[in-house]
Amino acid sequence: MVSVEDRARRIEESKAKIRAPFALDESLCLYSPQDNLDSLRHPRIRDWFAFTHERWRPELPPARRRILLMLPCTKTKPYVLSTEHQRINAALLGTGFAPTGAPDPRLPEEAVFNLSTLAHPSGVVVHRAVISEPLGFVPYEHLLDYDVGPSPAHAYDDPGLFEGRGNAVSPWRADSTAERVGATKWRWGANEKRAYVEMHNAMAQAVADTLRRFPGLFDARIAWVAPGLTHRSFVVGRAERAAHGVVAYRRAGEERLALTGVNDLLPPELAIDCLPSREACDAALPRLAERLGLSVKQAVGPFGRGGGDATPLALPELLEGLLAEILPLTHAA
Repeated sequence: MVSVEDRARRIEESKAKIRAPFALDESLCLYSPQDNLDSLRHPRIRDWFAFTHERWRPELPPARRRILLMLPCTKTKPYVLSTEHQRINAALLGTGFAPTGAPDPRLPEEAVFNLSTLAHPSGVVVHRAVISEPLGFVPYEHLLDYDVGPSPAHAYDDPGLFEGRGNAVSPWRADSTAERVGATKWRWGANEKRAYVEMHNAMAQAVADTLRRFPGLFDARIAWVAPGLTHRSFVVGRAERAAHGVVAYRRAGEERLALTGVNDLLPPELAIDCLPSREACDAALPRLAERLGLSVKQAVGPFGRGGGDATPLALPELLEGLLAEILPLTHAA
């Protein structure tokens, strides 16, 4: 029998993911797909959607070309303090991009932690955002605050949609159908799988509802998200899924439920390019092995960890590909 004490233990683990001076909102600890679905009715989440779907508009400097770069959320909050975001931001800054706004006093003053839009001397700007569950779309400049107060983006913990971790369950819930398969491992049941599809599609809808408000604002939309994982599945359309290594359907009991991506919901001219490709990841592995002095087989572990407490998205061998996508735009501008 799993008790509410188990949830209390997990909340203590969640608190460690939020960096001071920010604090966890315990009502935004989402440990299962069912918790995620419930969060769509949470007052802070509902108002966040009203903000991104109705009230938010990016303040961009004059530019020849505007790029929207969407990054994945991270367990560390605020996201900009994560190893992954620091390395991605540092790579952009290293090419000549610079923040257009002042640093936030609650964050370190170095440019890598600056939340404002990045501008390049060529006249190209990169506006950053985060793909998040349960928030959908998080503009970088609103990681800490938005128009009504503190942003929920630095106050939640949501491992509840990552089935492969084996602990994305809330076995204390009455509607839990998860099956314990080890001391700390669980297998989703029909209710978890059904709730996952509903939440997945709600996140795709939330991002699409934000982006369709700005049909002519961005010249390119790039999602820098890991192949095969949930964030990429939120984005890619049905015709793209096989090439990206993400499934198009999930079974929940006798039901076969379709997964919808942002690109299914937007017109082609607003489609998001998902990077890195699986081919780029395959090509980066031997280059990483060479840099580390390892065999390709030995480099698989460091590749998965991103060379540290990160993901492959933070590796220089992959970031070269992201910069290659962005830099030609600066040259063409």
